[in-house]
Amino acid sequence: MWLTSKIKQVLMVLKPGTVTLGYPFIPNPAPKDFRGQPYWDHHKCIGCGGCAAHCPARTILVRDLCQELRVMLYDSSRCTYCGRCADVCPESAITMTDKFELATGDREDLTERMELFMLTCQRCGRCYNMETENIIDKMDLKGYRYDNLDARALIPKATECIDTAVLTETETYQRPAK
Repeated sequence: MWLTSKIKQVLMVLKPGTVTLGYPFIPNPAPKDFRGQPYWDHHKCIGCGGCAAHCPARTILVRDLCQELRVMLYDSSRCTYCGRCADVCPESAITMTDKFELATGDREDLTERMELFMLTCQRCGRCYNMETENIIDKMDLKGYRYDNLDARALIPKATECIDTAVLTETETYQRPAK
């Protein structure tokens, strides 16, 4: 009696076949509209800094090295892939990809650095990208930003003309110790 019930159980278990996914060996494609790691198209980027201003995790830092050179640093080790940077970008230079398996032992693999050559309007003093035409009306940011890229810290300081005291203060800035 007990032998027949065990055989029935074995047949019942074998009937459906394989029910688990072979995930590490056979990767599943990401669903439509999946928000993975952001992709930066440096040809479209105008350097407005809107993505840095609206990033809730503060993973995008902007530093104006001089009036003509703006450096944007993206540190994805803290990124939550919320997609706000892609929503805010006026030129659609940031798109969300389907990449999510990004584990690495080197922090530099998670960092993307973009150097943009900017020009300055002679009338209003605003920066604009020289690779894109008629973009000056879309800019809202004036002057210099003083974020510390080496410490990966957002320092909300901006001035209309460069101040060497503020620049040296932000270059020596250290994150608060816990």
